Amino acid sequence: MIRKTAAEEAPRLKWFKSSYSDSSDGHDCVEVAAAPGAVHVRDSKDLSVPELAFGETAWSGFVAYAADC
Repeated sequence: MIRKTAAEEAPRLKWFKSSYSDSSDGHDCVEVAAAPGAVHVRDSKDLSVPELAFGETAWSGFVAYAADC
């Protein structure tokens, strides 16, 4: 896992929110952005908190696990 501040990566990344996000509850907002070699995750409600970046293999494992739940 790689940690960077939002200011370091945010301008270059195209962030998106899952279609599964519940817009009626403003407290559940996670955004994801793909970049070469990493997938970045951030809390869209508080951009001052550092984003997380996961390697492609780790992200693929997480998505496969989440899809089985």
